[in-house]
Amino acid sequence: MAVTNDSLVMEFILLGITEEPGLQVPLFFLFLVIYLITTLGNLALIILIVLNSHLHTPMYFFLFNLSLIDLCYSSVITPKMLMNFLLEKNVISYTGCMTQLYLFCFFGISEYYVLTAMAYDRYVAICNPLLYNISMSPKVCFYLILASYLTGLSDAMIHTGSMLQLTFCDRNTINHYFCDLLPLLQLSCSSTYVNEMELFIVSGKDIVVPTAIILTSYGFILHSIFQVRSAESKYKAFSTCSSHIFAVSLFFGSSTFMYLQPSSAGSMDEGKISSIFYTIVVPMMNPLIYSLRNKDVKVALRRTLIRMY
Repeated sequence: MAVTNDSLVMEFILLGITEEPGLQVPLFFLFLVIYLITTLGNLALIILIVLNSHLHTPMYFFLFNLSLIDLCYSSVITPKMLMNFLLEKNVISYTGCMTQLYLFCFFGISEYYVLTAMAYDRYVAICNPLLYNISMSPKVCFYLILASYLTGLSDAMIHTGSMLQLTFCDRNTINHYFCDLLPLLQLSCSSTYVNEMELFIVSGKDIVVPTAIILTSYGFILHSIFQVRSAESKYKAFSTCSSHIFAVSLFFGSSTFMYLQPSSAGSMDEGKISSIFYTIVVPMMNPLIYSLRNKDVKVALRRTLIRMY
């Protein structure tokens, strides 16, 4: 990514989550364990889906892409964040900062739309089961995933391109643990009005549109579930969707708090706590939620272990 900005700042210092000396070591080990669980959990889910043919269905095709995104998403942010607990000054170059910003936006926005595709998949499976094989054909699933990645690609380019137009003068300490949009805007010595409008419009679209689709999908799903007489069938349907609803609520809720509030509302410290959920906690929880409560994944794990040993 070429740097077209005439910035005077050639590197930034990431302040991290906290500057309390007594919290550095405990937080380092806490987030290291979270990152290891995230990496191993998502890798295991990807391998299971690839190796087991009975998981080659639309639902697990979307889950494969979700795990892949979470693996990359977490790796873009967490390793650099861990360095904050070990180094006196965690320095990142201007180019490295813009690259991290671009990758963060790309994977984060792509996840919004993959989660939306998963909600649509559950809607078709529960509300129109007889048309499922047609509505969720391999071609349709491919186009949904392609659209998710292309949207992430284009919107990440818009965010990063707008950031490259700003000038950074003497201030170079980012009050965050990674190069996020709002902390960088606070450091600029040029006007950020256009960037703030761009951020509000693009981020608003990427949060509001998927949220509306997901709420509509689950509205129809709940309507269909309440019409089922069998208590066992109701429980099975709720169990299938509850994990998705929980993960989506945490991811969308925390990111909405960060990006769709007025810039004067709340401090950046509150924003850092909120961002921990959608950058670190959710990528760890997704493989645990979808695997521990899923019989198909458990069967696939047993079969894989039997073949190995």
